[in-house]
Amino acid sequence: MLAPCPFPPPPAWAHDITAIGVTGTNGKTTTCAFLAAALRASGAPVLRVTTVGSFLDDERLDVEEDHEGFVRALELCRDAGGRHAVLEVTSEALAVGFARAWPLRIGVFTNLTRDHLDAHGSAEHYLASKAQLFLHLPAGGAAVLPAHDPAGALLEEILPAGVTCLRWGRRAPERAADVELIESVASWTGTRLRLGLRGREIPVSLRAVGTVYAENAAAALAGAMAAGVDPDSAAARIAREPSPEGRFQIVASKPWVVVDYAHTPDALEQTLRTARGLCAGRLTLVFGAGGDRDRGKRPQMGRIATSADRVILTTDNPRNEEPSAIAAQVRAGMDGYGGVVEEPDRREAIRRAITEATDAEVIVIAGKGHERTQRVGARSDPFSDVEEAERVLRSVDRAYG
Repeated sequence: MLAPCPFPPPPAWAHDITAIGVTGTNGKTTTCAFLAAALRASGAPVLRVTTVGSFLDDERLDVEEDHEGFVRALELCRDAGGRHAVLEVTSEALAVGFARAWPLRIGVFTNLTRDHLDAHGSAEHYLASKAQLFLHLPAGGAAVLPAHDPAGALLEEILPAGVTCLRWGRRAPERAADVELIESVASWTGTRLRLGLRGREIPVSLRAVGTVYAENAAAALAGAMAAGVDPDSAAARIAREPSPEGRFQIVASKPWVVVDYAHTPDALEQTLRTARGLCAGRLTLVFGAGGDRDRGKRPQMGRIATSADRVILTTDNPRNEEPSAIAAQVRAGMDGYGGVVEEPDRREAIRRAITEATDAEVIVIAGKGHERTQRVGARSDPFSDVEEAERVLRSVDRAYG
């Protein structure tokens, strides 16, 4: 028997808007941004609701970050003539019935890696929660799934009758991609990629920096195609879209300072791989792990962090845990690595990384991205990695912006 759904029924007019849900572990926010940009090729406004806010095209909407605010954002979209809404859908919302309560016509899946096990208890429950988006797609709807990810194959098996499946990503045995990611090359100015569309190629030059964004772009293009958008028009719109705030956001060039939301093992590994590929000098990582969250991923992130030349281990929303205890669990995965120092004060950790850097150095400040608070106990103190980095850069007269 299904548990009661905490979401009220949608208003009758909700069916006037084609709602597209995007879920997965990493890349949801960027995929939503790319997909919303692609849908604007239709000429009508597009609503985008993600962890960085609610937007109608490029305008940030002044709505609350709750269910009532979500409905209000949809209403504003409808009143402006919009007919598409792109929604970042979390595993927690899906686990309690969001896909049952709201008419989502298209579901997009980015990837599956470790995260949120504190909330779900197991990887199986985590995937089962995300699967709700696809189990409840209506006949005539579409699922957009990664061809190269085993989770994509599992989701394809549970699609309801009448749901179309479009695959994206790298070529996989017996699973051809409708949007194939053939090649991607990152530079400090963006990412060049080649996408294959069953017999022809589309070159795309993204403004976002990092090969991981090539995957987000491929998923978004497939999602736009599922919604009926011409692929060439969609690709052109995606190419013009910047990456969202706090996603490999370049703050400075001498030294290179990058702020990234990477707070899972896979995301941190992807971010460091991109940074290493662009790095001509030392690679420094400033990061920590969140308190009151999945403790099992902490040593994994510590191991991944050792790919940097220097690590400044600091706090990242310690919440109700002792920062030193969190740091000890991270360091458990860094056995034998001599390049780590601990600085619990995140502000001081950022200052130290920048002031001790050479011009050729790359500094990655990971974990918080777009966030503007640091959660300590019951407090939410104002804190922005971008603003802190810019403040230090101004104080030492380094090049930023």
